[in-house]
Amino acid sequence: MGATHEGATPGFLVWRLSMKWRVAVDRAVAPLGLTHAQYSLVASLYGMQRAGERPSQRRLADHTGLEPLYVSKLARALESAGLLERARDPRDPRAVQLALTERGREVTRQAIDVVQGLLRQLLEPLGGLDSPRARDFSRDLLTLLDAPLDVSLHAPLDLSLHAPLDAPPDHHANQQEQQP
Repeated sequence: MGATHEGATPGFLVWRLSMKWRVAVDRAVAPLGLTHAQYSLVASLYGMQRAGERPSQRRLADHTGLEPLYVSKLARALESAGLLERARDPRDPRAVQLALTERGREVTRQAIDVVQGLLRQLLEPLGGLDSPRARDFSRDLLTLLDAPLDVSLHAPLDLSLHAPLDAPPDHHANQQEQQP
């Protein structure tokens, strides 16, 4: 591990890895006219369509972990780009179903190939995509993704204990020295 991350918390490392991955995917799929978030949407939709599903925006949001409002915004942009179609669900007029266009399927196949290459690079230090370490890593990630996080269980911070955002770094030290 790099010396700059020595002693880092698991939360920080997860965040850094997710940012590294997001930036890499953004750069890799940009020539195809996609962002990482758009790629997540079209690649998921591609897999769901191959399985015979025509998901609603809500179902796709649940699948990707993206907020429904954000999925709606992404879907509108992808529709404008000619990569997907949005249609009212005949079973639920409030729901919008999504499907890739022929062009969308072609761009998505290209993007999946590019991202698979990145994934192989990322997992090389663990022995490669099909290595036991990579499978263990995937299993650990699934365990963490399935773990509930209830932020309401944690008390809000008492902001009076913290220095104002514009205070100099030694604000607390000076404050304590001034008290009797």
